Amino acid sequence: MSKRRLCPHCERPIKTCLCNEIVQMTCGYQLIILQDPKEAKHALSSTPLLEKSILNAKRMVGEIFDPVELLGEDWQATSLLVFPQKNSLNQQQAIEYDFKHLILLDGTWRKVARMIHLNPWLSELPSFSIDNTKASQYLIRKSPREDGLSTIEAAVAVLNQLHGNTSFDPILGAFNKMIEFQIQAMGLETFENNYQERHQKNSLAINHDNIRSNQP
Repeated sequence: MSKRRLCPHCERPIKTCLCNEIVQMTCGYQLIILQDPKEAKHALSSTPLLEKSILNAKRMVGEIFDPVELLGEDWQATSLLVFPQKNSLNQQQAIEYDFKHLILLDGTWRKVARMIHLNPWLSELPSFSIDNTKASQYLIRKSPREDGLSTIEAAVAVLNQLHGNTSFDPILGAFNKMIEFQIQAMGLETFENNYQERHQKNSLAINHDNIRSNQP
């Protein structure tokens, strides 16, 4: 069986190309995404979209990372880890410190915990916990936590908090379209049978008529 042709720009299958949906924005930080290798192989990972949506973002796939090679000699003073910890900085503190790098960890909660264990330098960084009240729109993947977000949703939440006058919500358009394409591919009935509970708890405006009209 031949592999599906991929768009060279968005790296999605040609049939579900997202190029027209991707919105590129600049932010006041360099976004560094450390991605678990297994997550990198997941066809519905949101991280590739995030990397293409924030200019100068860098995605690194692996398990062990060298902070000096990744962030420079002054990595401890210039980098902020997006992860909930006891002594996380509040919004005002995070803004006042004027960090250069914003680090996100991409993987399941267990994989992220392992990544922190394998990279103890991450625990030396100041951290920032997302203050999020919105339910995840990642309807096609299940999280063990009610407050779990996809990586692109987490990035948008933290960037919105740290950029008071700028909304990064527009970059979620491609993510939402990817979900719609996947629901269309699996069929609305299959989606509702397997993800009904999560579907009822969120507010994503899925175009059900559009999905039905594209069913064979």
